[in-house]
Amino acid sequence: MIVRQAFRVLLALTAVGLSTGCAMMPSTGPAEFDVDVMGSKNVPYALVNLTPETVSIVQHYEPRGLAGAFPVAAKRKGPARLVFGIGDVVSVSIFEAAAGGLFIPTEAGVRPGNFVTLPDQTVDNDGNISVPYAGLVKAAGRTNGEIQADIVARIKNRAIEPQVVVALSQQRTSLVSVFGEVNTPVRYPAAASGAQDRITDAITRAGGIKGQGYETWVMVQRADARATVPFANLVYEPSNNIFIQPGDRIYVYREQQKFLAFGAAGQQGELNFDAWRINLAEAVGKAGGLVDVQADPGRVYLYRLEPRELAELLGVDVAPFKGELIPVIFSISFRDPGGYFLATNFQIRNQDVLFIANSPSVDVSKFLNYLNIMMNTANNGMFVGQNGIALYNSIKQVQGKGTTGSTVIVQQ
Repeated sequence: MIVRQAFRVLLALTAVGLSTGCAMMPSTGPAEFDVDVMGSKNVPYALVNLTPETVSIVQHYEPRGLAGAFPVAAKRKGPARLVFGIGDVVSVSIFEAAAGGLFIPTEAGVRPGNFVTLPDQTVDNDGNISVPYAGLVKAAGRTNGEIQADIVARIKNRAIEPQVVVALSQQRTSLVSVFGEVNTPVRYPAAASGAQDRITDAITRAGGIKGQGYETWVMVQRADARATVPFANLVYEPSNNIFIQPGDRIYVYREQQKFLAFGAAGQQGELNFDAWRINLAEAVGKAGGLVDVQADPGRVYLYRLEPRELAELLGVDVAPFKGELIPVIFSISFRDPGGYFLATNFQIRNQDVLFIANSPSVDVSKFLNYLNIMMNTANNGMFVGQNGIALYNSIKQVQGKGTTGSTVIVQQ
């Protein structure tokens, strides 16, 4: 009875194993077959093989940085013009060609020049300043040249060839803030256009960054738009080092760029770049390489969200996907000797997921080992059953006989 039950269990487990393949075996992640047939039930994704063509496309596609977030600023050949704002203190000087005009009296010979400087005044809440004989002049949102031309137009019929100089006496708006992981957080007046200040110049005004460049990030907030890039991106990608605009807020913080490694890698978990940029070959090396007795070198995968535009360039049919980011799994084979060259030209990005699949033979070995355990279990059951039968027969033989000739009653 016991032997029969053991064989039944063994046959049932074998049937389950054969019907489900190796899916019932423990594993570090999806099998290569599941990835290749795009068998996800929850998240659709695109599978892209890394070839010289696809690597070149990705290599020349720069992730959306400051230049992408602020395209107008990136295309501008110089910084934005400095305009006056409510609260700025303004100085106005008016010149006339000769004495006896609107502002210069006839006895002006005792004056150092044919001009008059009005008392400094603050741009009021309506954005205006007041100029005698010109009335209220709009100042907020305008440059000094625009204000000067407006004043001249209003008084030219009464003054003698007037000229006007408008200057900022105290700049209380159009400020730039730099704070966070910098040596001297600062809020300073935006420089005039001649200074050509860019993001790195603003950080320099704040005393520079505290940490290493590769672990430092820069976030720029401009009006309602915001974008974040690694600090080194500003240095190595000059297009992202855009001009400063009045009102910019620059936040500097430290956070290591990281990627995740799973599967048949020598080391699994979250790993730091420890550099401003690393390639796929370096990432595999940081993860301890491929485990010789476990990994399938032909099935190395990289999980990443790519912009819709880049996915289309890679030949992905983006119609089934929603949103601007497309889940993409890049596949590369290290069985191909040239795969290592491709990997050195493919850059890892922050939060990428590296997965190295098990070799199919690993799952087969696991299943065979499992069957071996079950066979041993069955054999042990047979041994126990045989011993039990022998004991039972021995008792039957002595049934009715006692060790001293008395009757032994055996309950069956």
